[in-house]
Amino acid sequence: MKPGHCTKPLHNDSAVANMIEYLMISAVIMVLLIVMLLLVNTNIMENPANRLVYVAFTDIGNGVSTRMVDVYAIAPQSGNISTKFDIPDEIVGRSYFVEVGGNENPDNPDISDQYIRVYRNDITTDIALAGIAASRSAKGSTTGAGVNVISYDSGGFNET
Repeated sequence: MKPGHCTKPLHNDSAVANMIEYLMISAVIMVLLIVMLLLVNTNIMENPANRLVYVAFTDIGNGVSTRMVDVYAIAPQSGNISTKFDIPDEIVGRSYFVEVGGNENPDNPDISDQYIRVYRNDITTDIALAGIAASRSAKGSTTGAGVNVISYDSGGFNET
């Protein structure tokens, strides 16, 4: 065979087709990989963490409610009483807020529906303040950081 002389004509069509096929398949796989990485963070990491936070907030709200009912149960006729308690500083590495308050009851304006709200960003848990909602008004807020105090004064507290 002499250089420059071909007995068969060269067909480069199959080489180009193979390269285009390789590029298209690689592009589709890369797009699927990017979509999967975006979904993995939400579905595998954030949703279970949010469920854990919700359950922890419910437990914290129930604990605060129980402590408030205990203070009310031993509250003196005249005088005051305080108790200190600790709740977790952080849940899943982030701080949160605890708020005790109420909403006016449309059926009976003299009674407000008391609740304990534990929240952070878009995760909120409302726990009913059982036992004292009909007879006493409770108010206040705190965070998980430090030692928290529940106080009762038979004369009431001045709102500032």
